[in-house]
Amino acid sequence: MKVVIINNDFRVYWKSRLIYLRNSLEDRGIELYAIELFGKGSPYTFDEAESNNEWWWCLFPQQSAPELNKRYIKNAVFDRLDILQADVVIGPSIVFYAGALGIAWAKKALKRFIMFDDAKPSQVKRNFLVQYVKNVMIGEADALWLPSASYNRDFEKFQKKGLMLFYGFATINNEVFNGIPVEKRLGNTIICVARLVPIKNLTGLLTAWQIVEGENTGYQLLIVGDGPERENLSQKIKDLQLQTVQLKKAIPNTQLPQYLQSASAFVLPSFSETWGLVVNEAMAAGLPVLLSKTINATEDLLQEGINGYSFNAFDIQDIARSILKFVTAEQSLKVSMSRKSLEIIDTMSYSNMEYNLIDALNKIMSKERKPSGVIGSLMMKFWHGRYNTTGWDKL
Repeated sequence: MKVVIINNDFRVYWKSRLIYLRNSLEDRGIELYAIELFGKGSPYTFDEAESNNEWWWCLFPQQSAPELNKRYIKNAVFDRLDILQADVVIGPSIVFYAGALGIAWAKKALKRFIMFDDAKPSQVKRNFLVQYVKNVMIGEADALWLPSASYNRDFEKFQKKGLMLFYGFATINNEVFNGIPVEKRLGNTIICVARLVPIKNLTGLLTAWQIVEGENTGYQLLIVGDGPERENLSQKIKDLQLQTVQLKKAIPNTQLPQYLQSASAFVLPSFSETWGLVVNEAMAAGLPVLLSKTINATEDLLQEGINGYSFNAFDIQDIARSILKFVTAEQSLKVSMSRKSLEIIDTMSYSNMEYNLIDALNKIMSKERKPSGVIGSLMMKFWHGRYNTTGWDKL
């Protein structure tokens, strides 16, 4: 069996996933190939596009989507897929170039298509017509690859139409982050790692920290990241006269495990997160987590009072209460929370991702190929996708 995973770009988390899957699937007689479209324009500007090799290609390494004609993008994608002739194409939401063109080629070539998505429809504001078009095109897929079963509520209508739902792509390399035994975590730092953008609600976190600081807990807050809000956040720290907050620039990915392992808990106050893979990283490092209820990962990875606490991101007092619950807890509870985080995140491992994917591939290949609908075929002919990330940083 030959499988192609296509995406607008494969920065940060996808890189190690693909390398793992390439090696593990090869042992099972499955050839995996990767196509990323653009080398420029990613919101993860600190990471570089992958260099071309025998199984992974970047079609436009020196260009971003706005610099290219849509027809030119389509032709390049179709040309590469024509050469590879994969049995299954796996791509992102059809709102993006890679998803729209991936499913269009698969249906044209009489192949299977799996769509992966970590955004719940209820989180994205679209008018009726746009959502209808998206729903029709998603319905042309053979399966949906989602982070977890908690997404079923949002995608059950597609399951009723015959699409297979399977889970587990929202993973990181857990082993990279697990280093220091939980019993030796005696620090007093709560860490937040995030892009410095409005949707992360870091201004709200700083305001809540003023309450925490007023209780003289002996804890400090470390915020790690870069972004357009840096100057505003620096000024906010001064305005609130915070003495126990450090704002540090983004660090190389190789240094992140060390920073997480030296902290005693992780906090993320985002107004919204489609998943929040930094939560996986924190838990893989053995950290209790303090999370906004509007982070999708919270529902699956946080067990209230067991490995951390949740809060309302729009309520400063609630953010402060959750932080204070943790910092004033007995050390034995903190150690227990640390152990529980490691236990929970072990269910979101690369090996589980591989198992779920292989099971899904075998099942969809054993079924009769699904024919295209008339309306879906028409939409795929004219919709080539887009690459607009401007709304990612705002609620």
